[in-house]
Parts: sequence; structure tokens; C-alpha cells
Amino acid sequence: METILISGGCGFVGTQLINKLINKYKIISIDTKWFGDYLPKNKNLLNIKDDIGNIEKYKINKIDCVIHLASVANDPMALIDKNLSWETSALNTMKLIEYLKKIKTERFIYASSGSVYGIKKENKVSENLELNPISIYNKVKMVTERVILSYQKNFDIFIVRPATICGFSKRMRLDLTVNALTFSALHNKVMNIYGGQQVRPNIHIDDMCDLYQFFIKTNKSNAGIYNAGFENLSIIDIAKLIKKKIPCKINIIKDANDPRSYRLDSSKLMKLGFFPKKKISDAIEELKDLYEKKKLLSKKSYFSLEWLKKKKNK
Repeated sequence: METILISGGCGFVGTQLINKLINKYKIISIDTKWFGDYLPKNKNLLNIKDDIGNIEKYKINKIDCVIHLASVANDPMALIDKNLSWETSALNTMKLIEYLKKIKTERFIYASSGSVYGIKKENKVSENLELNPISIYNKVKMVTERVILSYQKNFDIFIVRPATICGFSKRMRLDLTVNALTFSALHNKVMNIYGGQQVRPNIHIDDMCDLYQFFIKTNKSNAGIYNAGFENLSIIDIAKLIKKKIPCKINIIKDANDPRSYRLDSSKLMKLGFFPKKKISDAIEELKDLYEKKKLLSKKSYFSLEWLKKKKNK
């Protein structure tokens, strides 16, 4: 049975991904567990609470593939502690990859971000466009990509630039666009939209997890950089989709200053034969169903920015 290391395994995507992989592979999860631990007990899972930069002390001598998810998760969180963001991604990635090189790991899959392109006017933002990151988070992701690519001779490297992810995970996040607006519509009967014309690409969490599984098995000749986003919609259009399914009001705040607006073109990924199975509308319906069954609750740790502030101030 292959052994897969997942950094950030207790995160929003990591938790869902491990639940999908745990009966097929031996899994090693390493995570600081800042936001809790929702992973199952399983004989195939080694669940480590630690920083990925300390991986060497565990003396793990067999890792076939790494799915590197660990990072400070978005623009506002990166601003809380700029050094933390650089250390978590760029510095610790180098420590991780140097250790993997010693034990001859073959495949390295990295979760970058579609936001590394910055603000683009092009309707089709493909992988060959210039990167123009506008925030610390974007810059950290770009530099980390370059650190990883400098080891191309040592690994089959797959860099994924995901869109904004939506849908349910046991380690839930209620601060991502679709999730946040849907929960607000359900819980408060109103959605506050800041501006609204900004475009966001989106991907369902189940498709995100399926893509990582796809890259575990795909031929090494397919190694490279891939966008992963399939619905490019403005914030206001996302809100209108939600309103069709959940009775609520839309409150547009016009003086908001959020310049982030970008699209993703995932034609390169689809040429490999990977296609999404779910849409934003599926995520909305799933969240609505869970809320009505009282299985989608509001916890402080589901709002990553405020929770990280709290952890940093302790």
C-alpha cells in the first residue's frame, strides 16, 4: 500500500481529502491543528500534531507521494503575521522537500492558488500568463512554487492553482465566498455584498479532492502547473444563485474596497481528462440541507481569520 503524506491534513480540504483516501492508502497527516482535529481514527492514519518544518524528527523513511496543503490560508490571514506566512509556506516547504529528497519520494503535489495571477483583464487566464501577485499571500504562493520547481530533477511535480473552494467539510470554513454567503442567507436571511462586480473562479471541495486523487495516479509525463477552477462568476451573481434557493435579501455595500477580481481557465487540466462533477449550485443545496438538519453550525474556528487572531494573541 502506497504511503501519502498530507501536510495541513486537518484543514478544510485536508480533512475531506483524508476521509476519501484513508481506505486506499497509508496516510500521514501533519498539521499544527490550530483549527481543531476532525480526522477519523483509522489504522491507516498516522496523525501528527506539529509544524511541517519539523518533519525530519519523525524519521519517516517511506513516503511515495506528498500532497502539500499547509499554508496560512488567504490574504487577510497572511497580514496578521507576515513572517508566519513566509515561514509556513516558503521556508518550511524547503525543509520538507529537502527531507523528501533524502528519502527518495517520487511525487510532489502542491496546492498553490489561482490568485497568483493578480488582477487580469483577459477572459481566459491560463497557466502561461505572467504572474502578478498583489498581496503577501499571493507572493508567498508564487515564491513557494518557484522553490518547489527548483527541485524538478528530483520529483514529479504537480502544482495546482485552485479557485475559491466551496462546499462542506467536517473542518468547515464559513469565510469562503460561496460558503459565507450561503450561511449568511440561511442564518441571517441577508447577504452583505461588498461591491459585487468582482469575479471569482470556483471549485467544489469534492472536485478538489478528486483532482488530488487524479494527480496521485496520473502519468509522470503530465507533471506541470494546472489551474483548477470551473465557474467564473461575479460575487453578485453568486448571491443571486443563492437567493434562488434560499429566501433572503441582498444588501450591496457600494463603498467597499476589494480589488481582487480574477478568472481561471482550466482547459489544460481538462485536456488530461479531468472534469468537475459538481457546481456552485450543488454546494448551496448541500449546505442548505445540512443547515436544515442542524448539521451545519456556526463555530468560531470556522472563521479562520478571527480564530487565527485569537491564537496569535494568546
